[in-house]
Amino acid sequence: MLSSKSTLRSIALEQPATIRVFERFHLDYCCGGSRPLGEVCAEKGIEPEKLLAALEEATTNAPATKDFTQATLAELIRHIVDTHHAYVRSELARLQPMAQRVATKHGPAHPEVTLIERDLLQLGDDLLFHLHKEERILFPYIEALERSRNENAAAPSSCFGTVQSPIQAMIQEHEGAAVLLEEMRTRSDGFVPPADACPTYVGLYHGLDAFERDLHRHVHLENNLLFPRGIALEKEILVAQ
Repeated sequence: MLSSKSTLRSIALEQPATIRVFERFHLDYCCGGSRPLGEVCAEKGIEPEKLLAALEEATTNAPATKDFTQATLAELIRHIVDTHHAYVRSELARLQPMAQRVATKHGPAHPEVTLIERDLLQLGDDLLFHLHKEERILFPYIEALERSRNENAAAPSSCFGTVQSPIQAMIQEHEGAAVLLEEMRTRSDGFVPPADACPTYVGLYHGLDAFERDLHRHVHLENNLLFPRGIALEKEILVAQ
């Protein structure tokens, strides 16, 4: 049962339909998801009863969604790469030129868009390197762990000791990306374009808003599901040896 003591992370994991509600209230259920709902509401000035009612409504007759808690780690990784990593790459390639055009045209009257362009360039550099490390190092190791368990074989070798080391680095990078997006949201008053915005300006803010929502879902699957399972699996295999 949902209550003000429930963490945002646990609610999102148990009832994926609630994620849209967290997005609507701009609440971090991924990097900051370990905090109780009541504590977050107090900080954000949200009535807990209002949020709980919205969450309950979202879970009533919610359409069926993929239950990734029952997926294999390989299936979960494939979903993350094919859906969220692909989205990050395609949207960065689309949004960064838009931000440059908006900053060039509207920067003199709206200096915040120049700062948003700078933040977006930094976010792109950080995320693309982040995805590369996950796809080339961390994810293959987690998949190898799953194969080792299934085949009753020894744990795969690595260059980083235990899997907790790269996972902690990835979590910190997730937090850095969230900070940059929050700064962009704040500078843009919630990604609301000004009255004199051109279509590109409007499209940029709409795209950044959607990008933030997708990144929250992306990070939720990694921080709250893939990474804990990967750590637990490695410990299981090492204990068995």
